Amino acid sequence: MAPILQIKELEHTYSPGTPFQHKALDGVSFSVERGEFIGIIGHTGSGKSTLIQHLNGLLKPTSGQVLLDGVDIWSDKKITRQARFRVGLVFQYPEYQLFEETVYKDIAFGPKNMGLSQSEIDRRVRQAAGFVGLTEKQLEVSPFDLSGGQKRRVAIAGVIAMEPEVLILDEPTAGLDPVGREGILENIRAYQRARNATIMMVSHSMSDVARLTDRLLVMNGSRLAMDGTPEEIFVHAQQLLDMGLDIPDVTRVFLRLKAMGLDVDPVYSIDQAVAALKKLKEGGHHA
Repeated sequence: MAPILQIKELEHTYSPGTPFQHKALDGVSFSVERGEFIGIIGHTGSGKSTLIQHLNGLLKPTSGQVLLDGVDIWSDKKITRQARFRVGLVFQYPEYQLFEETVYKDIAFGPKNMGLSQSEIDRRVRQAAGFVGLTEKQLEVSPFDLSGGQKRRVAIAGVIAMEPEVLILDEPTAGLDPVGREGILENIRAYQRARNATIMMVSHSMSDVARLTDRLLVMNGSRLAMDGTPEEIFVHAQQLLDMGLDIPDVTRVFLRLKAMGLDVDPVYSIDQAVAALKKLKEGGHHA
C-alpha cells in the first residue's frame, strides 16, 4: 500500500525575484505511513510552518511534489480541494479563528462546507465534541464564553469533524497551562486511536514529542536534517543543541552524568531513566 503522504524534493521560495527572496524549503523529502504519529521539530525559521502548509495545499511548491495516496495534490483543482478536507490543519492559536455564535455552529462549519447532510453534520459535530471532551451543554454556548483551553478544544474539534485522514497540528499546546496541555494531548491520542488517523504535530516541547510520537522529523535551515524514532534522534543530543534545539530534561541530566564519568547511555523518557538508574544501582552492588 502506498504511504498516505509522500513529499518529494519539496522547495519553496518566498518573494522570488525580489530583494526579499527567501528559500524556506530546500529539497525536503519523506514519506508518511497510515496511522503514524510524527513529531516535527526545529528552531524558529527552520521551515516547519511552511512545510505543513504544503501538505494540504495551502501553499504551492516552487518545485517538487506532495502526493496524497500516490496522487499529486496539484494535478487537478478537484484533487487540491479534496486534499484540504482529507488533510486537516490546526494552526497555532486556532481559537482566534472562532467566529460563530455557538460552539455547535463553529464545529459544524467545516462539515457544512463539505456539502454533507444535516444528520451527518450533526453526527460529526457531536462525535468531534466528544473526542475533545466538550459537553452537550457547551455546544449551545458562545465560544467566547469559554476558557482558553476550551476554545482550543472547539477549534480542534472543528477540524476533527471533517474526519481528516491526516491531522496536522501546529503547536497545539502553545500558551496553555500544564493541565490544559495534558488534556489536549490526550484528546489528540484518543482521536488517533479511535480512527487510526495519521497525526503530525509541530512542537517545541521535546518531552511531549519524546513521549507521544513514533517518529521525528528535524528541520534545520530549510532542510530536513534528521528523520527517525525519538530514540534515534535524541542519541544525537549534542547535535540538536548545536542546531539551537532543546532536548528533554531527562536527556540533559543523563548527558551530565556521563560527563561526570558514570557509565550511562542517553535516555529520552522517564521510564528509560528509571531502568538505567536501576541497572546502575545493581551494577554498583556487584562491585
